[in-house]
Amino acid sequence: MASASWPPQLKDWVAKCLGQMTDSNRKEAQDELRQVIADAFAAHTLWTTDWNGVQLESLLPKPAPTLKRKINDTAPVSKKAKKSSLKQITAGTASLDLNDQAALNRRAERFQREHEIERQKSRNSSLKANVHNNHLFNNSSWNASRSASPFGNSDEPEADPNVIDWDRFTIVGTSREIFKDYLRLTDAPKPETIRPYAVLQETLVQLKKRWREKCSYDWICNQFKSLRQDLTVQRIKNDFTVQVYEIHARMALESNDMVEYNSCQATLKTLYELGIPGKVEEFTGYRILMLLHGRNRSELNLYVGQLTPRQKADPAVRHALDVQRSLSMGNYHALFLLYLNAPNMGAYIMDHFIPRERVKALMVITKAYRTISLSFIQNELGFDDLDSTIKFLEEHKGAHFTNPTSSNSQKIVECKLAATYLGQVYEEKYRKVGIRGAV
Repeated sequence: MASASWPPQLKDWVAKCLGQMTDSNRKEAQDELRQVIADAFAAHTLWTTDWNGVQLESLLPKPAPTLKRKINDTAPVSKKAKKSSLKQITAGTASLDLNDQAALNRRAERFQREHEIERQKSRNSSLKANVHNNHLFNNSSWNASRSASPFGNSDEPEADPNVIDWDRFTIVGTSREIFKDYLRLTDAPKPETIRPYAVLQETLVQLKKRWREKCSYDWICNQFKSLRQDLTVQRIKNDFTVQVYEIHARMALESNDMVEYNSCQATLKTLYELGIPGKVEEFTGYRILMLLHGRNRSELNLYVGQLTPRQKADPAVRHALDVQRSLSMGNYHALFLLYLNAPNMGAYIMDHFIPRERVKALMVITKAYRTISLSFIQNELGFDDLDSTIKFLEEHKGAHFTNPTSSNSQKIVECKLAATYLGQVYEEKYRKVGIRGAV
């Protein structure tokens, strides 16, 4: 539960709570603060809670204890002595309160400043850079978000030594190579091995051209991973970054590389949450289909419940929701019509769970009929031709015909015998779901 994924309202509320803490209630308030945030995280309400209305009980003013005056316990004290003692106590308490309050104010200012830096970076990351790396050097708002120099403005609150200043470690590449093999970093990256923003833009153009020329996917994937790495080490997060991950995800889907697809989808989810524009609805539809593939009902219900009416109206999202509805109702007829008319690249994801659903549909059909024609199964379950239908039945031990010597167009499936084997195969092959590269 990294603080980078907290909503801005939560961060403002935490800063406010830190500013109200004193030495007397700090431990109790910090424990309560952690518990409140942990409970909200577990309940998935970090983004829906109105944090401005949340009040920590440990920070509420406590009623002053009533002291009963004891009679004849102590010797009488003169008025002059009482006044002198009262002045000393008041002066000492005021000094302690001022010191505590000053320290708390400095801490709250540091927290607020780090929050503002992060918000400013997220806002600026969506701006396109020109070919001379202006996104790193010539943008005044970016420079303003950088940590102050030790010789800069003395009014800035002192930096917390326990918080790493990542801006000091951001590098800008100087390499001019268009293509570069991907190598996992084992030490700090060097500028001469990293390509700057302008070169990375040209790299993407060339990679798309090579892909249209039917270049090997293994080489393309290696180049995209290198491109993504150069973006990461230079902390470039903008619409170009989103475009890179979206294109790589589509290529991975087309090449059945679910490991790289899931990696791209996870990063895109983070980039979209930062407010960076992209094909959000398209990849929302893909995410719903992937959750259907993994039969992750709890996460699916939570994710669908967070969709806005505008997102649900998008064709890609509406198609994915229709697939969800057909699966939940067992309507295999509607499911395979949706499979044959999937928008964008949704059919590539559906390819991973369509065989499972075909077996489930065959289990229903073979229980309802005594015999069924092979051509009916082909049309109902969305097969390309009769040969692929027979091949699927053979792979799942369902190729039992009343007339095996007849032509494919005339063959009739013996349902009672096929149903016995289909149930066994389903339990062996499809009861558990394994998703490569799932995150």
